[in-house]
Amino acid sequence: MAFMPVKFDLPKRVKLAQALWLLYWVSVMLGILIFSLGIFFKIELRKRSEMMDNNESHFVPNLLILVGLMSCGLNAFGGKVCHDSLDPTKFPKWKPMLKNYLLFCCGFNVLLLVTALLCFLMQFALYLTLAEGLRNGIRFYKDTDTPGRCFMKRTLDMTQIEFRCCGNNNYRDWFEVQWISNRYLDMSNDEVKDRVMSNVEGKFLMDSVPFSCCNPGSPRPCLQHHLTNNSAHYDYDHRIEELNIWTRGCRESLVAYYGGIMNSIGALIIFAILLESLDMAGLKYLTTALETLADPENPESESEGWLLEKGVKETFSDLLAKLKSLGKTNQVEGGEEQAA
Repeated sequence: MAFMPVKFDLPKRVKLAQALWLLYWVSVMLGILIFSLGIFFKIELRKRSEMMDNNESHFVPNLLILVGLMSCGLNAFGGKVCHDSLDPTKFPKWKPMLKNYLLFCCGFNVLLLVTALLCFLMQFALYLTLAEGLRNGIRFYKDTDTPGRCFMKRTLDMTQIEFRCCGNNNYRDWFEVQWISNRYLDMSNDEVKDRVMSNVEGKFLMDSVPFSCCNPGSPRPCLQHHLTNNSAHYDYDHRIEELNIWTRGCRESLVAYYGGIMNSIGALIIFAILLESLDMAGLKYLTTALETLADPENPESESEGWLLEKGVKETFSDLLAKLKSLGKTNQVEGGEEQAA
């Protein structure tokens, strides 16, 4: 017995075909949106490639671009089939392709599911890449005259201003590196000389941050030097006072930004999977309803459509039997080749 059978007359078949045609073109628009988001995500990764040591993975955006293009092609084909389904002279040419088309759509849904899972799971890899990239970016901040690092200062400053963040984990990351180049240090100054000499590695370390860490919303003029020295500033206590610099780390801000993009795309792809499943179910009903017309010569006659020709259990049993027979056939062929 067929699974989920439904009776159809001509008006129902027409309404189903029209609704499916509309759904398929909505799916085409969704495919264009996924394709566009893939390009947008790729551009956003490239814009901050320096913040990731140029080690960012473009697998997910490339997969989104591929999936978007495939979605447009598959759903445009489905829309054309639905458009021609009510024309007795045009529909027969599509009939031989429909079984393979539906199987291909099932495989495409699996690909969509994998893509959605990657959007959610690859965020951890992005987190690690950003952690390493930002750590190195802070180290190379001062190397404005070193080839390959000339624009690191500008990139990091613009990132801290745009994302309202400071450092990798927090603003204290700047205390652990020398972020002012030696060419701008007055080595004849005793204070500078003492600070360099007192460091084991000969670095000029201080409790200061770059200007890009300053919070313009703070009522107090920006304090970016001697942040842990209360006596260096009037009416100031760094332990209890809210600092007028950004306290959030850039890794957290960037992961939240990219994570928001990836979560949104993942949710959109899940919606696309549901829509594709609805399209496939509707097309199956439509094709079976057209194949089971009580009087093929009379388009107005009644028919019956279904999702599966047999019940779910019987369908799976038949599928397993076919797979087993296919395996046995391969074994027999392999045995004959060895014997030969």
